[in-house]
Amino acid sequence: MMNIYLIGYRCTGKTSVGKYLANILGWPFLDADVELVNEHGITISEIVATQGWESFRKKEKDIVKKLSSLDKHVIATGGGAILDEENVTNIKKSGISIWLRATPETVKNRILKDETTEDSRPSLTSKGLMEEIEETLIYRNPFYEKAMDFFVDTDNLDIENVCLAVQKKLVSVHGTLKLEIGH
Repeated sequence: MMNIYLIGYRCTGKTSVGKYLANILGWPFLDADVELVNEHGITISEIVATQGWESFRKKEKDIVKKLSSLDKHVIATGGGAILDEENVTNIKKSGISIWLRATPETVKNRILKDETTEDSRPSLTSKGLMEEIEETLIYRNPFYEKAMDFFVDTDNLDIENVCLAVQKKLVSVHGTLKLEIGH
């Protein structure tokens, strides 16, 4: 069984890179957050507002478990999925996890450009945006580090170049999955 999981904070490129990578591999792409919303029929913001973060995390765990039973899929996980040890175990036993990293400044700029942020990405704290990003990254980075097979910094790269970096690391780390990217 072999999936590619993209882990990382919001707006680090998991969905964009995931779709591109899946297209190159000829594998289906799935976004864990989209799957969760489809299954429950309400947005993540609504789940958090009406049922709380704990309920959302439980639903997320069920989705990750379901997705980890698949084979040959590229899967973008929710930014906080790695906070749950069972999620990390399921990801690790069913594929390779790639941490897409970005600086707080890059994340902030991308969040401000992303129109879907409000529905799909509820605020994690009551702090200002930059402070929230910095604090959350400081807290989560050790979790991402523990969950990843390797990382790619996405700050100054477009989607194609992130995919090229992923390809190089996949080949050097696993010697598999020769991806045909670019010309």
